[in-house]
Amino acid sequence: MKRIRTMFLLFLFAFSPALFAQQPDRVRELEKRVEELQQRLDRLSTGADETLRLQIEELRAQIEVLTREIENLKTAAPEKAAPSGARGQFGFGPAAAKVYGLTRGVSIGGYGEVLYQNFDEDRDDGAPSGRTDEIDLLRGVFYFGYKFSDRFLFNSEIEYEHGTTGSGSEAKGEVSMEFAYIDYLARSEIGVRAGLLLLPVGFVNELHEPPIFLGARRPEVENRILPTTWRELGAGVFGEVGPIAYRAYVVNGLDAAGFSASSPIRGGRQKGSRARAEDFGLTARVDFVGVPGLLVGASGYTGNSDQARTVDGEAFDATVSIFDAHAEWRWRALQVRGLLTRGSIDDAAEINRLNGLSGASSVGERFLGHYVEAGWDVLYGRGTASLVPFGRWEQLNTQDEVPSGFDANRANDLRVWTVGLNYRPIPQVVVKLDYQDFRNEARTGVNQWNVALGWLF
Repeated sequence: MKRIRTMFLLFLFAFSPALFAQQPDRVRELEKRVEELQQRLDRLSTGADETLRLQIEELRAQIEVLTREIENLKTAAPEKAAPSGARGQFGFGPAAAKVYGLTRGVSIGGYGEVLYQNFDEDRDDGAPSGRTDEIDLLRGVFYFGYKFSDRFLFNSEIEYEHGTTGSGSEAKGEVSMEFAYIDYLARSEIGVRAGLLLLPVGFVNELHEPPIFLGARRPEVENRILPTTWRELGAGVFGEVGPIAYRAYVVNGLDAAGFSASSPIRGGRQKGSRARAEDFGLTARVDFVGVPGLLVGASGYTGNSDQARTVDGEAFDATVSIFDAHAEWRWRALQVRGLLTRGSIDDAAEINRLNGLSGASSVGERFLGHYVEAGWDVLYGRGTASLVPFGRWEQLNTQDEVPSGFDANRANDLRVWTVGLNYRPIPQVVVKLDYQDFRNEARTGVNQWNVALGWLF
């Protein structure tokens, strides 16, 4: 028993805040040693007399107090604050990936954003825009994770959109699971993931925390072509092999009954809600991450979307295929990003009949988009604050080709200029101001100013 008390005093010294502050890398090691001590106490308690059992239980209570103190220190320590970089771990942003940094137990994080949009009174052709200025608690998100062991963990994202849900005039928002999955971490080269998964396409679908991306609004290309946020139920593998990071999943397919002209597949997402599972899709991503600050890669998706529906008694496949190539470079004050994506939908004419679409409201047989953006942190090297003037140019066409007998709406051939500022007083809080110039072939574009407040933790 004397030996146990001596070990306990050594642990008490090891857990002192001063030592913790000087050696933050020892946190996992210390937690492991606490676990080992608890296991020793378990063994000692077997066959012990009543007096010894009481002493052991007293030590257990003190160890529990120290364990809670470790968690408090970890929360307060600077290295545990959500980082400002664009990538966390295994395809998730820094707040969403917090659970991977735990040895055991609960992880809580989140993000949110408020968006004000001020629209021009006139369209490009001079007609009244008919748009009403709007301010919105766009989303408030909470991450809840649990690390069961070194191998198994659970991670989830619960999103509250537009401030409220309810009936009547309050029927504006919704509460949704953005992801909820179990990971088995076999080794860094390979892990297994299953549940409600974010598809690993583009930049923003996985990394959508407001302080990470430039601009008050997500890029149009990653909204209309790559339908952020896109999640489906499925399973697959992920990992890093040398300088290559990868993810590959089998997921339930899209539902063609929701396809449209302006956002081809966005309405076909099933979001894990009583999803039709007659058809499945395959999605995969490969990135080169071997050079600090550089990411170059490609991702894609393919799968049927008819979900056993028929048109006039005839079956069809409605195969959807999407590919994107992307690159990002962050060097000192500079950040540059570019993305190109193309997609196709087979049996578009059958989908039009299924959905009652005619004329220029046809689903596009082919749709495409690309954008480039660049920003420069004028406060780089002067502390934790950053001020990034940036610009983005994007072009997209959701009806680049339509089936014979249908027309394309020229308003869906779109170009967008976005220029603005991102100011982060600390890495976890951002204020954004930008101006967007929308132009399309129908000259119905409406320009707008945006102001946003975002946070993550």
